[in-house]
Amino acid sequence: MRPAVPVYCLCTPAEDRPFSVAAVNSALQRARAALADVGDAGAVTEPDDPEVRAVIQRYMQAFEAADVPALVRRLADDAVLEMPPVPLWYRGSRDYGRFMEWVFTMRGGGWCMRELTANGQPAVAAYAPQPGGGHGLHTLQVFTVADGHIAHNVVFADPRVFDGFKLPREIPAGEFRRER
Repeated sequence: MRPAVPVYCLCTPAEDRPFSVAAVNSALQRARAALADVGDAGAVTEPDDPEVRAVIQRYMQAFEAADVPALVRRLADDAVLEMPPVPLWYRGSRDYGRFMEWVFTMRGGGWCMRELTANGQPAVAAYAPQPGGGHGLHTLQVFTVADGHIAHNVVFADPRVFDGFKLPREIPAGEFRRER
């Protein structure tokens, strides 16, 4: 039985390979650069670490108040914000802050957050204020915290992701209680 993915080795004649040596070297160079960009995995902390929880709680307070300067102070200088599968990617606390200014301009203040853990990482569910009152589940944000700052935020807006957390889709006005 043949493998589904073609396998090549150095013994395969060059004219039978669909790639050049230069192409392979270029791919390896890009891969090494991407791995170097990941940073020190030892700097990542556990979600129940008191310092991590404090960073997340201060982020939540800033987000709930739509206080962009306070929110940006919680970020690493080179923080990354991404929203898969949307091709949205911001790098740097300044650009992250500009995006959040746009979010709060569009959606207003008065957000509610619920602290969670997702895949062993600190996370929050963000509930946006609704025109008729109450709050609607807007996003799930999964953080990487390093050196006392948020280094990475992966934001999910797909309702199928919410299902795994059994989060209420809506919270009626006056019923939101945050466990802190």
